[in-house]
Amino acid sequence: MFDLVVRSRRVLTPEGERPAAVAVRDGRIAALHPYEALLETAEDVDLRALLLLPGLVDTHVHVNEPGRAHWEGFASATRAAAAGGVTTIVDMPLNSVPPTVTCDALDAKLRAAEGRCHVDTAFWGGAVPGNAEHLRPLHERGVRGFKCFLSPSGVEEFPPLRPDEARRAMAEIAGFGGLLVVHAEDPALLAEPAGPTYREFLESRPGAAERSAVELVIRLAEETGARVHVLHVSSAACLGPLEEARARGVPVTAETCPHYLTLTAEEVPEGDTSFKCCPPIRDEANRDRLWDGLARGVLDCVVSDHSPSTADLKVPDFAAAWGGVASLQLGLSAVWTEASRRGYGPADVARWMSTRPAAIAGIPRKGAVEPGYDADLVAFDPDATALVDARALHHRNPVTPYHGRTLRGAVLTTWLRGRPVDGEPRGTFLLGEK
Repeated sequence: MFDLVVRSRRVLTPEGERPAAVAVRDGRIAALHPYEALLETAEDVDLRALLLLPGLVDTHVHVNEPGRAHWEGFASATRAAAAGGVTTIVDMPLNSVPPTVTCDALDAKLRAAEGRCHVDTAFWGGAVPGNAEHLRPLHERGVRGFKCFLSPSGVEEFPPLRPDEARRAMAEIAGFGGLLVVHAEDPALLAEPAGPTYREFLESRPGAAERSAVELVIRLAEETGARVHVLHVSSAACLGPLEEARARGVPVTAETCPHYLTLTAEEVPEGDTSFKCCPPIRDEANRDRLWDGLARGVLDCVVSDHSPSTADLKVPDFAAAWGGVASLQLGLSAVWTEASRRGYGPADVARWMSTRPAAIAGIPRKGAVEPGYDADLVAFDPDATALVDARALHHRNPVTPYHGRTLRGAVLTTWLRGRPVDGEPRGTFLLGEK
C-alpha cells in the first residue's frame, strides 16, 4: 500500500526520461513502476504527458529574516519557492540581522523560521573577519558551509575577508572537511560608478575583477586543500581559470544564475534598477559563453541568488540602488525558456537546478526521482506560457526584472515529501546530513 502514486509518460529519472509510476511511502520514493501498473495507493495522480521533475534545490537564497523581514521572510520566500518548483532552499547568512556567523545567530535564525517554511530549508554559515573560532561549532550544528565576500557585501554587519583572512578561514574549514562559498570580486579592480546609468555601473564592476578574485580563490584552495565553491559567476572570463583548476584537481565548483543566462546588458532599461545585481548582468556575447561553460560542466549549476529588497531601495539610479535580483519563483521558467531555445532538454535543466546543487551543498536524498530519495516532485508543463506580473508573485515585494516578460513553462503542482504544497507550512530544517 502506497500513500501516493504519481504517473507520467515523461518522468525524469537519473537514467533519462521515461514513462513511469512513482510510488511514494512515508515521504520517500519507494519504487518506480511501469506507467500502467495497477498499484494499491491512497491517491493516484496521472499527469499523462506532463513532465514530472525532481524538486529544485536552490542553494543561494537570501531570506533576510530576522532583522530585514520587510525585505523578505521565510513564509513569503518559501511560498515563492514552492510555486516555482523549488522544494529545498539553502538560506544565505546575510542580509539577516544578526548574520549567521555564530551559533547564537543560527539559533535566532531557526527561531525566526520555525513553523513558517513551506519547503525544506538548510542554512549557510558566514565567514567574516574575527569569527574563525566559530566555524567548526557552526559546522557541527549542521550548516552546509560558509559564505564569504572578498569585496564589500553591501551591509556593514557582514564585512569582507582580506586574502590573509580568507586563507585562515580556508585552512580552518579544510581541517573539518567543510566548504567555503565565495562572492568573488577583487575590490582593487572595482570602482564607484561614474554616474547613474547602467553602462557606468557595468564599467565599475568589470569581468577582470571576477577573474582576479577567482584566481585568488583557486590559489588559496591549492595551498590549504579546502573545498571551495564560486558563487554567481557572471563573467565568462572566469571559465578559463576554473577549467584549468579542475584539470589540476583543485576541489573547486562554480554556479551561475538565471539572470546571467537569460538577460543581457543591452536590454536593461535605463533607470530600471530591478536589473541591478553584483556582479552585474553583462553583454550578449558573454551570456553565450556562460551557456557554453554550463554545457561543458565548467559551471556546475544554476541557482537564483534571490536577493530582494523593498521597492523604495530600487531608486532609478544604478549607482545608488540596492543590488539584488528577485527571481526565486521564476528561475525554472526563465532558464527553461532560454535553454529550450538553445536546444537543451529537461534533463539538462534538472541536472543544473536540482541534482548538482544538492550534491555541492551535501544534501542527501534530494535532487533525483529515484527510490530512496525524498518524494520532492514537480508537475511541469514545458509548453505553457505566461506573462510575468510582479504583483502576483509570492515573494514579499513586487520587484523583479522579469515583470512584463513572457516565460515558457509552468509549475502545476509541487509535492514536498509526497504531499502537495498547499498553504500549510510543512518544511523541515535540514541540519547536518538529513
